[in-house]
Amino acid sequence: MPAKISYTYTDEAPMLATYAFYPIIKAFTNTADVDIELKDISVASRVLANLGDNLKDTQRVSDTLMELGELAKTPEAIIVKLPNVSASLPQLKECIRELQVRGYAVPDYPEIPKNEAEHEIKARYGKVMGSAVNPVLREGNSDRRAAVPVKEYARKNPHVMGRWGAESKTHVAHMSCGDFYENEQSVVVDESCSVKIEHLADDGTTTVLKEKTTLSRGEIFDTSFMSCLELRTFFENQIQDAKANGVLFSLHLKATMMKISDPIMFGHCVSIFYKDVFEKHAGTFAKIGVNANNGLGDVYKKIASLPEQDRTAIEADIQAVYATRPKIAMVDSEKGITNLHVPSDIIIDNSMPNAIRGMAAEGGQMWTPENTMADIKAVIPDRCYAGVFKECIEFCKKNGAFDPCTMGSCPNVGLMAQKAQEYGSHDKTFEIKSAGVVRVVRAGSGDVLMQSRVEQGDIWRACQVKDVPIKDWVKLAVTRGRATPGCKVIFWLDEKRAHDRNLIQKVRNYLPAFNPAGLDIEIMDPVTATRATCQRAKAGLDTISATGNVLRDYLTDLFPILELGSSSKMLSIVPLLAGGGMYETGAGGSAPKHVEQFVKEGHLRWDSLGEYLALQVALEDYAVKSGNRKAGVLAAAMNQANTRWLDENKAPGRNVKQLDNRGSHLYLCLYWAEALAAQSDDAELKAIFAGFAKELRSNEGRIMQELTDCQGSSMDIGGHYLVDPSKADRCMRPSSTFNAAVAKLASSSAKSSPASKL
Repeated sequence: MPAKISYTYTDEAPMLATYAFYPIIKAFTNTADVDIELKDISVASRVLANLGDNLKDTQRVSDTLMELGELAKTPEAIIVKLPNVSASLPQLKECIRELQVRGYAVPDYPEIPKNEAEHEIKARYGKVMGSAVNPVLREGNSDRRAAVPVKEYARKNPHVMGRWGAESKTHVAHMSCGDFYENEQSVVVDESCSVKIEHLADDGTTTVLKEKTTLSRGEIFDTSFMSCLELRTFFENQIQDAKANGVLFSLHLKATMMKISDPIMFGHCVSIFYKDVFEKHAGTFAKIGVNANNGLGDVYKKIASLPEQDRTAIEADIQAVYATRPKIAMVDSEKGITNLHVPSDIIIDNSMPNAIRGMAAEGGQMWTPENTMADIKAVIPDRCYAGVFKECIEFCKKNGAFDPCTMGSCPNVGLMAQKAQEYGSHDKTFEIKSAGVVRVVRAGSGDVLMQSRVEQGDIWRACQVKDVPIKDWVKLAVTRGRATPGCKVIFWLDEKRAHDRNLIQKVRNYLPAFNPAGLDIEIMDPVTATRATCQRAKAGLDTISATGNVLRDYLTDLFPILELGSSSKMLSIVPLLAGGGMYETGAGGSAPKHVEQFVKEGHLRWDSLGEYLALQVALEDYAVKSGNRKAGVLAAAMNQANTRWLDENKAPGRNVKQLDNRGSHLYLCLYWAEALAAQSDDAELKAIFAGFAKELRSNEGRIMQELTDCQGSSMDIGGHYLVDPSKADRCMRPSSTFNAAVAKLASSSAKSSPASKL
């Protein structure tokens, strides 16, 4: 198969940016005969692909995600993956409603299936929710870091950091018993086999939870559970403590990536915080289908259908809660959106780093209902990872805020290939219906590998980590260590966790094979590793964190937000196990807010630097795989353009009438063209881009005026999950002068084809 670059079309702010940037990409790559294709893996596309039985022929879409998943298993794969929505249930339901309004006959989501057909519909929607994209595409481990020009830019242009001091009352609270950390069991599979997961209830009933799970030799297989009783007791205690100590109560989970476990935990917190309301109106809530797992926002949506008198009474009872409970951290204090409104609004890997960074005067604070800032009790129930954020906060209290001008870098090598450590987001996580025992039974022999005593409401989970990805992860950590002189490599693994004990043994077994001589490599538990990394970062030293999948997700937001002000500027190179490459761009935690601002006032502050960096290395990969020398020339010129773009400070501003995402694209385009016009490796490209660069430079003022004049008024893009392509194109490409220049370049390209629109 000839090499091709697959550029993903995703959701929200990255999706809008693609409308402006992709025509530029096509115009440039056509000049070098580079084959690049847009691949739609958005939430809306995934819904239509999986639930499109009743669609018209013109509305049907292929399952692009599955196609890319197969491609990722081949040596030819070159995938540029933009941030995508890991849809929570409320987000999925919003997408469904939007599609239905637009005339797509997709079924409603059946929260409580009434028959076999609805059970099937719910299961098919389950393939769309949560971290649906990443397990399919991540056929390799990740090497995520800040490119040298990005780090240098951050040092020259430090972002705002809040002040930290010992007087801060901000702290992390986690469970001390009954959590996943305490109840974990783990085995290393001695031979390939399949297992069955079953629940033996105290009344003698046996229920098969998962009929068959295939395990390979050397694989690590875990089980654990969260006690419902201990969790609810923990929440009540922390709510009372926050009230007594005068700090904001704030919950932090990952109810998108961990789409089964964390939404349930979120729901318990909602029903405990507002327990007077849920107890008083239990009958009404059951009748209208209120689900605490969907947050307080679901309560408001469902009671809207009630008679005014009943609705007003419930709303009054909700307000009465705030007189007896602590103040709650706000997602949007002006709109009254609390920390417990929607599960996807409190994504821990975005909410905690930004609180620690502190964009106001003080670090470690969040918004109050009065639209001021205050110290927080950050509630992170499970101890597996809560200690990382706890230690980071305590370090800041003792040592003060980090200084972006001098702070060391913290790259990450993440174990994620072949669905490694997909806790809570897969088909092996269950909410227990009755007290009993959950056990894992080996097929054929009937041997019980593991079993756990559980109670009604407990959250039981299992996960797998295959041996080949582990070995590759160790190799990648050594490779990254050798490529970063003077950098310490730390494997974040905890001897007290059953899973980590098995992983530690494998790391020790595999390290010698990759010749780690001369490298500074240690294994530390996450709390100790956090302390060591923070100390080194404060001293200006670089530290590579080699972590499992969840910590990879958390740390690649935590340290980049502290170092760079945003994780969207990070580049994640994923060497796929089969020999291909995937290049992930930044993180999309802030993407919904960016869309909200764009629709309101026509300013998109999304920073596409991640896309620029990923495209550059994808072009390098393409040049090697295809033997296309011109692609290599494009890549080298884009590297120069990226560096200049940073040096000239062309990142989007936060406020209307400042340079926004569309203006950033203009300058990337201009600098890329000028670099190509100045190069001497390809006379044909030099001639093509000399004229284009001159045209852009002479019209720079007019184009910028057009890109500024369009700001300040509302934008109609036709939807949130399924935008109207023509409307989005008009909004994201408002400069007729710039559009004409790009179209002219496209028409003069080697393929002689116009720049493709979306």
